[in-house]
Amino acid sequence: MSKHTLSVLVENRPGVLTRVAGLFARRGFNIHSLAVGPTEHPDVSRMTVVVDVEELPLEQVTKQLNKLINVIKIVELEPPASVQRELLLVKVKADLQNRSQVMEAVGLFRAKVVDVAPDALTIEVTGNPEKLEAFLKVMDPFGIRELVQSGLVGIGRGNRSMAERELRSA
Repeated sequence: MSKHTLSVLVENRPGVLTRVAGLFARRGFNIHSLAVGPTEHPDVSRMTVVVDVEELPLEQVTKQLNKLINVIKIVELEPPASVQRELLLVKVKADLQNRSQVMEAVGLFRAKVVDVAPDALTIEVTGNPEKLEAFLKVMDPFGIRELVQSGLVGIGRGNRSMAERELRSA
């Protein structure tokens, strides 16, 4: 199986998230990441779904998603043709002995400290999943107290909007 990132434009209505996620669940696919948020159009939301699935079942799911009345458009975001990012907040043990080492790593990863406590730092890191994984490996020896990671969000490269034609013709 391989990971695929789908960008799904949907009507901003109650129950749409449940119907879309339910379609993946009924097919037995595990959603690795799911992020939903508003777009530049107040009546449209973008769902970014990362799912582990082979090509043929993915094509079948995409066809079924297109049949849902609230789905406007689906695009698979290929990494070279898109910008994809995640957000990570991680609380790391950082006392007087190792705080400078933690801060050095924060600088190397272009992360930023968002909260300081006497014995811990909360750090914000954004980037692709590989960058976040590498950052966590560097922070692990210091002691990770807590972490939270967002789902992947992505957008196609270039000047065209995914919804340009669909929303003009509606």
